[in-house]
Amino acid sequence: MERVIIKVAQMHCASCAINIEKFLKRKNGVIQSSVNFATEKAYIEYDPKKIRLSDLEEAIVQAGYKVVVSQSAEEEPVFSDREKIQRRQEIRSLRLRFIFSLILSLPLMFFSMAHIFGFQPGDSLGNNMALLQFILATLVLLAGYQFFIRGARAVIIRHSANMDTLVALGVSAAYLYSLVNSLAVWSGRIHPAAAGLYYETAAFLITFILLGRLLEAVAKGKTSEAIRKLLDLQVKIAVVIKDGQEKSLPISDVMVGDIVVVRPGERIPADGEVVEGYSSVDESMISGESIPQEKTVGSQVIGATINKTGSFKFRATKVGRDTLLAQIIRLVEEAQGSKAPIQELADRISAYFVPAVLVIAVLAFLFWLVAGKTLIFALGVFISVLIIACPCALGLATPTAVMVGTALGANQGILIKSARSLELAHQIRIVVFDKTGTLTEGSPRVTDVVALAEEDESRVLQYAAIAEKRSEHPLAEAVVSYAQEKKIEIPEPEVFNSLTGRGVIARYNNEVILLGNRRLFTERNIDFSTAEGRLNELEGRGKTVMIVGCQDKVKGLIAVADTLKPFAPAAVRALKRMRKWIVLISGDNRVTAEAIARQLKVNTVLAEVLPQEKAAEIKKLQSKGLKVAMVGDGINDAPALVQADIGIAIGAGTDIAVESAEIVLLKDDLRDVVTAIDLSHYAMKKIKQNLFWAFFYNSVGIPIAAGMLYPFTGFLLNPMFAGVAMAFSSVSVVTNSLLMRRYRRPF
Repeated sequence: MERVIIKVAQMHCASCAINIEKFLKRKNGVIQSSVNFATEKAYIEYDPKKIRLSDLEEAIVQAGYKVVVSQSAEEEPVFSDREKIQRRQEIRSLRLRFIFSLILSLPLMFFSMAHIFGFQPGDSLGNNMALLQFILATLVLLAGYQFFIRGARAVIIRHSANMDTLVALGVSAAYLYSLVNSLAVWSGRIHPAAAGLYYETAAFLITFILLGRLLEAVAKGKTSEAIRKLLDLQVKIAVVIKDGQEKSLPISDVMVGDIVVVRPGERIPADGEVVEGYSSVDESMISGESIPQEKTVGSQVIGATINKTGSFKFRATKVGRDTLLAQIIRLVEEAQGSKAPIQELADRISAYFVPAVLVIAVLAFLFWLVAGKTLIFALGVFISVLIIACPCALGLATPTAVMVGTALGANQGILIKSARSLELAHQIRIVVFDKTGTLTEGSPRVTDVVALAEEDESRVLQYAAIAEKRSEHPLAEAVVSYAQEKKIEIPEPEVFNSLTGRGVIARYNNEVILLGNRRLFTERNIDFSTAEGRLNELEGRGKTVMIVGCQDKVKGLIAVADTLKPFAPAAVRALKRMRKWIVLISGDNRVTAEAIARQLKVNTVLAEVLPQEKAAEIKKLQSKGLKVAMVGDGINDAPALVQADIGIAIGAGTDIAVESAEIVLLKDDLRDVVTAIDLSHYAMKKIKQNLFWAFFYNSVGIPIAAGMLYPFTGFLLNPMFAGVAMAFSSVSVVTNSLLMRRYRRPF
C-alpha cells in the first residue's frame, strides 16, 4: 500500500469534500480516502498495483475539482510554497471580485429604495433604469460565475447538489424573475413602478457570499499557519567542510556523515552530533523549552534550532525527511488531515443536507402559494431558504479546531498524531505510568551517606568510591560519580576483587575496604548490628543499601536509588486534581515500587510485572469499562502503549518515530502529560461549541427563512439578509477555532 497527499483546489463546502471521498472510494485499488475541507487536502491510501497516482488525480479532476500538487505521505513536506501561492491567489481573486460586486451592487440598492424617497420614474426613465439594473446585476453575476459552473457541474457530472447549487438556484431565481419582468416593462405590458424587480437581491447575494468566502479563506489560511511556520524554519543553505575547505551547499546536498559548521545566531541545518566546539542552543521552536540547552562534544543537536553563543561543528546524522523537524511536520500534517470520531455525525448530516434544503425550499414555496400569497412572496421565501442554509459551518466545525489544537500541541513539544487521539485524550480516566525511565531517572544515584562510629560522611564516601573505582556495575558508577560531584579524591586501589552477589573487596594503603550486602559481612564475621536499624529504614524506603567497612569494622552505609524526575510529583498531583486514577506499573520488586508510589501518592501499584505482561495489565484495567492511557518511554513499553486507549511516549527527544504511541512528548517533562489531556479538554470544548452553533444556526435559520414567524409577527426574512447570515456562519465557526490560540498550558 502507498499513501499520498493531494492538495485540492475549488472545494467550497463540506459536501465538496464528501463528494470527492465518494468519487475516490468508487475507484478499484483505493483502500481509504479522507478529504479535509479545512486543509483542502485529500489523504489517500491505495494499491499501486491496481491504480496509479495519475488515475487518482484524474478522478479528482473528473469530480469537478483542481489538483494543485501531489506528494507521497512519506516524503519531506515540500509544497508549502505552492500552497501559499495558491492561497494568496485565491484570496486576491476573491477580494477583487467582492470589491467589484459591491461597487456595482450599491447603485442597485439605491434603485430598489427609490420609491421610499417618493421617486417615481416615468416610462422612459423607468425603462432605462430597468436596463441599467439588468446590466449591473449581470456584471455582478459574472463576478460570481464560479458558483453557477460548480453548481451545475455537481448536478451534471456527480448527479448530486452542493452549496454552490443552492447559491446558483437562489440567485438565478431572483435574477430570472427580474429579467422576465424587465422584458414585460420593455414591451410596455407592465408599468416600471409595478415591475417588481429583484436585481439587487441577486447582486447582493453574490456580493455577500463572496465576502463570506473571502473571510473564510483568510481564516482557514490562519489555521494552517503552524505548518507553514514549521516549514519556514527549514534551513536552505549549510556550510559543510569538503576537502578541508568550508563550502556553502544547498541543504538538499548535505549528506549523512558530513561535517557542518554552525556560527552564532545561525539555525542548525540538520540533526547531528557535536564533534568540536561549545555553545548553547535555543530549542524552543521544537520542544517548547525556553531555556537554551548547553552543547559540548558528543551532544545531540536538532535541525532548525538556533545556535546562540559559540561556534561548533557537528556530524550530520539525519538529513532531509529523516530530521526531527521533518518528522514533526509530517506528524502534525497527518493529524490535521485525520478525522475525529465526532466529525462522523457532521459528515453524515452534510451528505443529506443539500438535498434536504432543496426539498424544504420547494415545499415552503408551494405552501405559501397555496396559502394565497403572491408569487413574489413565495419566491422570496424559496430564495431565503436556499441561501441561508450552510453545511460549510458543519464541515469546518471539527477540522479547524483539530488543526489549531494539534498546532498548539506541536508548539508545546506535544505531538498528537491524529484527531482521534485529540478527541479521546479527554475521556481518559486511568493514567498508567511506567516507573523506570518515566517517573524515575532510570539510572541509580546516591541518595544517602550514613557515617557510623567516629567517621565522617566524606570519609565513608571515599572508602566506597575507592572500593568501586575499578567496578563496572551500575551501582559502582553511581558511587564514583557522586564522590566526584563532591570533589572527593579517589585514589587507585592496590587490589580489587569482585564477589558476585555480595559486593567488592579492595586494598588501599594497607587497609582492606569492604563494600557490599549483609551476606558479605556475615561471611567475614563482621558485626554490623549498629547499622541494622538505619539499614532497615533505608531499605524500607525502596533503596539499595551497601555497607561500608574497613579493617573488619563497619564505617557507614551508602544508599542508592533510582530518583524521581523533577516534575513527577507535580504531574501526579495535577492529574489527581483532574480526577484521574493513577497507576504505577513496574518490573521492580514490590518494596521498591511501593516506596516510589508512597512518594508520589499514586492510587494503585502493579509491581514485578515483566515487559511482556504490561499489556495484559492494561487490558485488565480496560475491562472495567474505563479509558486507559499508558505513559512510557516508547521502547520496552511498546505492547502496553498499543494496548492502551491512548499511548503516550515521553522524553522521545530526537527519536520521535514511536509508532506505538498516539501522543509523543519531545521533552522529558511529565507535566506535558497533563497539558496533553488539558489541551484535549479545551479542543473538545471548542469542537462542541462549533457543532452546537452550526446545528443551531441551521435549525433556527432555515425555519425562519421558510416564513415560520410570519403568521405570528409579520416578519419575513429578506433574501439579502439570508445571504449575510450564510456568509458569516462558517466564518464564525473558524474564528471560534482560531480563538484557541489563546490557550495557556496549566503549568
